[in-house]
Amino acid sequence: MSSTDDSMDSADSQDGTVVTTFDPTGTERASEAIVTAVAAVHDTDRKSLGPLYDAVDPDALNALVAHAHRVADAATHELWFVYEGLDIGVRTDGEIHVRDSSTQAK
Repeated sequence: MSSTDDSMDSADSQDGTVVTTFDPTGTERASEAIVTAVAAVHDTDRKSLGPLYDAVDPDALNALVAHAHRVADAATHELWFVYEGLDIGVRTDGEIHVRDSSTQAK
């Protein structure tokens, strides 16, 4: 799967992490892909979710992903934050990890 518009890619059986992807060089921004993924995990509409900017700066997130590709950075950068009760990990290669933050050991 190459977009969060489809169903989620997979769920890791060990920790319940759902992994999906987006094309970091395409038209869908990382911030949009995250909101779509979270809505799918919660089985709800995107409009019913709180604003992403309460958890992370969407412009900064999008800029991080865009910058990694603009400079042809060979490394993959990863950012984790909590949004809508879920741990969200987004990578500059277009991979998004979503897991319930209440089930993680602190």
